[in-house]
Amino acid sequence: MLDNILECFPEEDILKADGYDAGVIGIDCTSMRLIYSVSSCIQLLVNDGMEEEEAVEYFNFNVMGSYIGEKTPIWCVDNL
Repeated sequence: MLDNILECFPEEDILKADGYDAGVIGIDCTSMRLIYSVSSCIQLLVNDGMEEEEAVEYFNFNVMGSYIGEKTPIWCVDNL
């Protein structure tokens, strides 16, 4: 998905969350911010060896809770 988005918008300055490329589910065409699946990103951490509870806590605090400017990615909470 990410490769397709970057190919479609080669002139845009799109900010990526390092290590979570597989969690990209789309882009907001108004703000040109990537949209990530929270459940997919957490699963990536679990696949890397974290326990699920640890992965959720780490992701919420260190990734989703970070603001890095107007291009900060959008986090789609899809695991309710």
